Amino acid sequence: MLHRALSAAPRTRQLLHASLSTASSRYPSLITGDAYNNVSESIASKVGLNLHRQPNHPLNIIKTKIASYFDDLHAKGNHPRMQLFDNLSPVVSVEDCFDHMLIPKDHVSRRPTDTYYLNPSTLLRTHTSCHEVPLMKKGIRNFLVAGDVYRRDEIDASHYPVFHQMEGLRFFPELSQAVPYDDRVAIVQEHLKSTLEGMVESIFGKVEMRWVDAYFPFTHPSLELEIFFEVRGANGWKCSGVASFRGKSQSMAVLFDIPDIRLFWSTDARFLSQFKDGVITQFKPYSKYPPCYKDVSFWLAPDFHENNLFEVVRNVAGDMVEQVSLVDEFTHPKTQRSSKCFRITYRHLDRNLTNEEVDDIQVVVRDALVKDLGVELR
Repeated sequence: MLHRALSAAPRTRQLLHASLSTASSRYPSLITGDAYNNVSESIASKVGLNLHRQPNHPLNIIKTKIASYFDDLHAKGNHPRMQLFDNLSPVVSVEDCFDHMLIPKDHVSRRPTDTYYLNPSTLLRTHTSCHEVPLMKKGIRNFLVAGDVYRRDEIDASHYPVFHQMEGLRFFPELSQAVPYDDRVAIVQEHLKSTLEGMVESIFGKVEMRWVDAYFPFTHPSLELEIFFEVRGANGWKCSGVASFRGKSQSMAVLFDIPDIRLFWSTDARFLSQFKDGVITQFKPYSKYPPCYKDVSFWLAPDFHENNLFEVVRNVAGDMVEQVSLVDEFTHPKTQRSSKCFRITYRHLDRNLTNEEVDDIQVVVRDALVKDLGVELR
């Protein structure tokens, strides 16, 4: 669809399509003719970039700091060695991603509207926890896992379909079955809390922290550590159970004062040159280009889902879109047909977009919505 729509279009659209085609050709196995496959070209282009392994990138800086923190604990004799895995394939089985994590068959996270599937049994990982069971089966008992994860999501400054997680897991073989269960839980929980508090302090410095009881359907007990950093709450450190933790790239955006999560993917030297390995630097905006707003209104198809809309927009316009927001809804009093109006905010991170250029892209977006989602434009 995208190729046909762009083939006779102006140069702007041809260049856009060329970048996506080049990306998808590098990962041909991700996009197949399988009826269940919903991996788009824009998503395939991100697989293998491994931002968390690129020297001087903010995500690599944090990954290295966390790994070094646990190395220091081990050197002091306070912690077993945590083996780091940061280059595991993001293509995993449904069994590893969901079944081994005890995620119910009918859970929303399994739906194609939320997850990128290659086929009914294989997907792009939605969390780094999918590697826990395979690693434990290999006899590895104490480890860190860092990687890119993929979830179909909304479009705004704090959401992106590809983000990064880092988590750790350790065993406590010294706690025998003779110790009452509640006592074992309390010992491990306190160890986890003190370890994470030390880790946060090593990264953020002296900041206000507080633990809150949380509910995650697959772990018990579950805790969440809230970090108050420069007046903004960064509640991205989650304790999924009493022996593991997870951190998100959204929290790192706060740490580096990066206002838009899309910037993590920028190749502009004005962004990348601001960071050096081992140094946490506050990002200095190099420009703020004006936004360009375009609305699109349509009658909904019976199976319409907003995540599918976001996916179409991303696949056509990529990171030129800053936000997609619902601005109006209408139900016809006689036919009961429903329509929605969405506002697409175009704003490139590295250069100015002309209104003519955005108009060209918007035409392709509108055509794609009709062909891919079966909506009727108003």
